[in-house]
Amino acid sequence: MSRFRLYPTPEQQTALLEQCRHARHMWNLALVQWSMWSRDKGPTPGYIEQARQLTEARAAFAWLRAGSQTVQQQALRDFDHAVTSFYAGTRRRPTWRKADRHEGFRIVGGQATRIVHLSRKWARVNIPKVGWVRFRLSRAVPDAKSYRVTRDRAGRWHLAFAAVPPPIPAPGTGEVVGVDRGVAVSAALSTGELLSCPRPPKTEEARLRYLQRRLARCCRGSNRWQRVKAAIAKLRARARDRRKDWVEKTSTDLASRFDVIRVENLRIAQMTRRPRPKPDPERPGQFLPNRRRAKAGLNRSILASAWGSLVRRLEDKAAGRLEKVNPAHTSQTCSVCGHCAPESRESQAVFWCVACGHQAHADVNAAINIAAGRAVSARQETPGRVSPKREPQLATSA
Repeated sequence: MSRFRLYPTPEQQTALLEQCRHARHMWNLALVQWSMWSRDKGPTPGYIEQARQLTEARAAFAWLRAGSQTVQQQALRDFDHAVTSFYAGTRRRPTWRKADRHEGFRIVGGQATRIVHLSRKWARVNIPKVGWVRFRLSRAVPDAKSYRVTRDRAGRWHLAFAAVPPPIPAPGTGEVVGVDRGVAVSAALSTGELLSCPRPPKTEEARLRYLQRRLARCCRGSNRWQRVKAAIAKLRARARDRRKDWVEKTSTDLASRFDVIRVENLRIAQMTRRPRPKPDPERPGQFLPNRRRAKAGLNRSILASAWGSLVRRLEDKAAGRLEKVNPAHTSQTCSVCGHCAPESRESQAVFWCVACGHQAHADVNAAINIAAGRAVSARQETPGRVSPKREPQLATSA
């Protein structure tokens, strides 16, 4: 989507939060109705029936009637779309929406086109029951039939238009690039470039730890607890903005320079899971060390490198030009002779082939293998040359 930064006044923020509460209330009521389904009962109400119930509720309750009917109806329509996507297998199960975490609503129809340009950098939008709200013109406003107003945990308001930008056209040079994702180096290209996702400076990390300790000592729900929680949200939002900016710039650069982009087909969700506990066979009820703290640090480093976001944006910007390669032993295979051996990977950054003596940066060597689409079997063996005159042989194992 094309997202812009909203700058409402304090009075407008109160009105926007009221609209968010109405949208969240409608979503949660629809979720309660949908969760009450059982085999001995009939089908739960759909969007048409819920819209009729909303009309009756607005006539009975003044606080609901004071809100925008468009916002409330679109919350029901969004829930109906979420349920349809869940049954289709494209989305997860709809969950309960909470305050300070899911703040937002959607405007559709003719009301979504009430936009006035004030200057080269500023414009304003007329939000129902709120009024004219200014927003920053960071790019051209797209021609969209709906927009969504959201508030993040750091307290920032955004205006997102439902307009998907077209993919970046291929340069037509026929060049292929391989991208190896890592922790020390976020993305290593087969061209030899090493790209690193920006990390928070040590001062911000120290302040984050300090604020987390303060939050643990605060009384939950108090004014001090809310202030400390808002300060933590601002630090995390700043780090998230850095990652997102790096992902957008890197994906745009790769999509505009290369015709084909090949990446490892990594299962990040499984890679960042917590380790399972190890029961102690000699002491029932006790557990052995499973290095969960070290795994937690590795998981944070993987998530901070934005592996999934980079591939997701490449799929959007280079549609049809992104290929996923089997990552099996790409970091242990020589990009020159093709010999695969764990001993060739001397360290995190050094690759020295034990067969031909080729030496290169380990991540760049893996990226070259990914660009060539190379992957070996689980036996970690280099397939030998077979004479073309030899008859096909049956496999000895599956």
